[in-house]
Amino acid sequence: MSTCVFIQIRCAPGTTYKVAEEIALRELHSELFSTSGEYDLLMKLYIPEGQDIGMFINDNLLDIPGIERSLTTLTFKAF
Repeated sequence: MSTCVFIQIRCAPGTTYKVAEEIALRELHSELFSTSGEYDLLMKLYIPEGQDIGMFINDNLLDIPGIERSLTTLTFKAF
């Protein structure tokens, strides 16, 4: 069973759309939203079973140019 995580992404000024396009091209996300506030994007992602969550995010997402910071929220149970 995969693990659902939500990742908030802060982008360098002027790069939000480029970052979102690169995320879409990599087909990593379940859902991707532009947001207001401290972070620019909100991404829903399912981590494959058996994968290290931090390593998966590091290797597949955080190497995208323009990403300055991320905040990952793990989920435990859907109601």
